[in-house]
Order: sequence, then C-alpha cells, then structure tokens
Amino acid sequence: MENWQVGGFGLYLHWPFCASKCPYCDFNSHVSGSIDQDRWKAAYLAEIDRYAAETTGRVLDSIYFGGGTPSLMEPGLVHAILERINAHWTPANNIEITLEANPTSVEAGRFAGYRDAGVNRVSVGVQALNNTDLRNLGRLHTVEEALSALEIARATFERVNFDLIYARQHQSLQDWRRELASALALAPDHLSLYQLTVEQNTAFGERLNRGKLLGLPDEDLGADMYFHTQQVMEDHGLPAYEVSNHAKTGLESRHNNVYWRSGDYVGIGPGAHGRLTFGGTRLATETPLDPRTWLEAVEAAGTGESGRATLSPDDRGIEFLMMGLRIREGISLRRLQETGFPALSSNKINMLEDSGLIQLSDDTLAVTAQGRPLLNAIIRELIPD
Repeated sequence: MENWQVGGFGLYLHWPFCASKCPYCDFNSHVSGSIDQDRWKAAYLAEIDRYAAETTGRVLDSIYFGGGTPSLMEPGLVHAILERINAHWTPANNIEITLEANPTSVEAGRFAGYRDAGVNRVSVGVQALNNTDLRNLGRLHTVEEALSALEIARATFERVNFDLIYARQHQSLQDWRRELASALALAPDHLSLYQLTVEQNTAFGERLNRGKLLGLPDEDLGADMYFHTQQVMEDHGLPAYEVSNHAKTGLESRHNNVYWRSGDYVGIGPGAHGRLTFGGTRLATETPLDPRTWLEAVEAAGTGESGRATLSPDDRGIEFLMMGLRIREGISLRRLQETGFPALSSNKINMLEDSGLIQLSDDTLAVTAQGRPLLNAIIRELIPD
C-alpha cells in the first residue's frame, strides 16, 4: 500500500494576501492594494496541472485554502481552481474542502459563492470574543460581526470551525473561562484554541523586545488556562484530538490529519510546502515566500518550486514523530520503522510510560493528556542519540 493510501492525500493552496497584517502573525501574509486575480488564477491552474501529472491515479481526501486571507479571493477564482482539481484527481466520497475566512461583513457576503464553488467547510478567524482584545490583536472585525459571520457560515456550510487565541494581554483565568463558555454556547463542532505565542519576526515580538508588550500571563497562568481548556472541552464532548484542536468525534479536520498522519500533500502558492512519496522515496517541496517571486517563477519557468529534496530516514522518522505524537491517536511503530528510522529505546518508552506521559498499546504509541504539555521534551527523549 502506498503512503498516500495510509496517511491520506491532500492539496494545500496558499493565498498570501491580507487586508492588514496582524501584530502577532508570523505567517507568510502580505498587504497589497491591487491583486490581479486572473493572473493568479493562471498560475494556480498551471501548478495544479504540473502536480497532477506526477500524481495520477490518487484519490484526493482534502483541499485547503489557507493564507493570508483566502476569503479575499473572488468566488469565481475558487470555482476555477476546484474545477481544475476535479478534472485531474478523483475526490474521496467524503472529501473535505476548507477555506479560511475572516468574519468581516464583506467576506461573509462571499460565503454562498464559495459554497456554490464546492467549499464544504469554512474556518473562521474569530480570535477573541472581546472588542478591546480584537483591536489589540489588530483584527478588523467586531464581536458582533464575528457572531453574524458564524451564523451565516453555519447556515451555508456543512462544517464550520472557528479559532480563538487565549493567554492574551491582561487576560485573567476568569476572563478566559467566560469567553470559552460563550464560545461553547454557539454549539461548535470544531474549535481551534491557540495559546498566544510571541514570535520574534512580528510586531508583537518587536514590542516585547522593547518592553512595551505588557500584561502577558506568566507561565503558571498560561498552564492554568491550558488545563482548564482541556477539561472544559472534554466535558462538552469536544476533546483535544490534537494539541490545539478540539472536535466532536468524527468531525476532526481531515486536512490537518493528513499532515499529522504523515500523508502526502501538494503545496501550491508562495511559501507553501509539500510532501510527496514515490516508490518509498519521500520528497519535500518548497516555494519562495515572496508572492511576486513565486508568480513570476510559475510564468517564466513553469514551476513555483524553489527546491525539492529527498528526505533521509532520520528526517522522515523525526518528522513522523513530531507530527504524529501531536494527535491523540498517536503513531504506528510499524510505519515509523518503515521510514528507516532506528528503533526507539524500550527503556525510554518504559520510563516515559511509567511516568504517565505516553502509552504503548500493541503497535500504537501515543502521548497522554498529562504528557501533551511536555510534548517537545518527550520527543527529544525518544529520539535516539
């Protein structure tokens, strides 16, 4: 059985443009006053054609429009992309087609057009249910707009996710308890809950270096927020199936599971990465971050890739561990062995299991709820010297 048949096969398409740059964001996103969507369409379609020629006969499990802010794309562009994808690959019966969206009234107005194009899942970047904090996070919407957008989304799409960020400036545990309760009152089937991380190459990072980013929670408060989140979500039937993602059983993100299960995925667009396996050889693809550079490369050279490398057994094994141990279901030790990675130390597995941090059951190794906050340390312990 081929790797994509075990881990899944997905396609990620990156739309790099945003209406504004959020101060916490370190994604590859750019603000542009003018975008030639027809030109971008031609480039996307050309890349779809190129990758399809390499992966004929595969069944496509998921498509993900990420960004940037894909809800700035015209619905006609999304339709053209999905039409070309469907011309090349056989979609799985339960294919998931997700588009990330911001909850402004303008973008919510495009939801019906995206649905008609074929999108069946939307992920809405709410981020906070407090107008003051939304402004501090650089968001362009209000709580009222977010709630309206979620209502429209739920009436339009089969499945809806929304994101929240916690451990924000001046946020108390009680504040987060109330906000999480408000989120759950909306009866979501999937929630992505991220603890604020201040990255160096962001506006927040610069403020922190200048001592101007005040009111961030200390480590103990951040931990309290995390554990409260896990317990409340579990109690409401949306357990963490991955470190930051919670869903009702059966409604987990299929696309993200392709990543975490080390499946194959095509990455199209500036800054997009991919993983493709052919005959046991696993390739990593990458593209230039700059939108203009990527666009001109596709037009001039016929490829948006800036690099393609064969992953070594060590690289494959470490990536398999780092991705697979993020999810509750864990990893198959047999699949890890098939990467050519050295066998894990039974002594270290026993030690971590005795500490309640991991659980070994037949062929499956998984991190426990107790171990999840220590995931990086667990992985370092497991990787052979």
